[in-house]
Order: sequence, then C-alpha cells, then structure tokens
Amino acid sequence: MGVAEHFASLGYGSGSVGWGNKVGVVVVDFQRSLTDPAFPMGAGKHISDAVDQTAILLTAARAAGAPVVTCYTGYSSARDALGWKVADVKHWLHGTRGCEIDPRVYDASYDTLFAKTAPSIFFHTGVAPFLNKEGVDTVIVTGCATSGCVRASIIDAFSYGFRVIVPEDCCGDPDPETHRANLADVGRRYCDVVTLDDVLAHFNGYKEAAE
Repeated sequence: MGVAEHFASLGYGSGSVGWGNKVGVVVVDFQRSLTDPAFPMGAGKHISDAVDQTAILLTAARAAGAPVVTCYTGYSSARDALGWKVADVKHWLHGTRGCEIDPRVYDASYDTLFAKTAPSIFFHTGVAPFLNKEGVDTVIVTGCATSGCVRASIIDAFSYGFRVIVPEDCCGDPDPETHRANLADVGRRYCDVVTLDDVLAHFNGYKEAAE
C-alpha cells in the first residue's frame, strides 16, 4: 500500500473544500531575494516558474475584481529578525532590493501589500481582517517556499476558517520533490490542491456571471 492509499484508508482526504462565495488571493514572499538569481536563494527555476504562473492567475483575479494580498518578509535590523536558519536574512531588511516584490506579480495600483516577520502571511499581520472586511471566504494561496512559508500560510488560512485553494503550479520550492510531498500532505488535511487552469476556469465563471 502506498502513502496516499495508506492515508486514504485512515480517512484522510475525504471530500473537497470547494469554492465559497468570494475569493481572495494571497501571494507569499515572491520578493526579489527569493525570486531573483542575483540573490543566493533566488536562483531556483521551480520558484521562478511559479512566479510566471502566478502572474497569469493574478491577471485573471484582478480582472474579476478579487482582492489580492501580497507580502514580503522584512525586518528593521538584524536585532528584530527571527532566528531563521538561512543565510539570506541580511537581504530581508525593509527598503532593500531583497524585499522588493517581483514585478512579474505586483501591481501597486491594485494589490494590498503587507510586511511579515514570521513564516505565515497571517501571523501578526492585518491580512485576515482585511480579507474579512472584503467579504472573502475562500483564499487562494500562492508563493514560496511551498515547504515553509506557503505551508504555514495554508494552515493559518484554514485555522481562520477560510476555505483554502492551492494551485500547485503557482507555488514554488527549492526542491520539487519537497514541493510535491508538502502539497500532498496539506491536500489531505486542509485544502484543495488544484491547477492554474482550474482557478482560471473559476474566475472565468465570475466574468460570465457578471455579463
């Protein structure tokens, strides 16, 4: 019996989260220090491909009028930075190039920008209240890294009571196998793991309903 079959036999992964009444999109840490090859942690093709796919998703989301929240991890100095076991914390200082959102996925005239200090986009930020104010009940989670900040954001979105949708091709990780393993795990517990095409079809339904 394989891993997926074993979990299914225990009752995991039963049913679907499904779509609610209003969708919002969160974009986790697609900042230059993690997406730009000029930075040590930004050289991964898997993450860069996810940025490109997310750009397509966001074009559709904005056209449908869906709220878009993007974030970066940033600190004022080394003193207030958490004890990350990564070398790139020096590039996570407010106002530096490493904290700039990748221009492929950022529209300053539309998106709502938050800075975060911990893995989850929801931890001690105003993201959940903002989405509540917007009437959102379904959160699409995109970003990087799948095994770290994206996973933490998925769990927190679930914990706040949102329906959670995760387009597999709009999340990136330094290691594709780790990416797949983490999505398989959250997909049998907290969220629906779908494709970009699935999300685009949903937004197209928004457009058709408005016409």
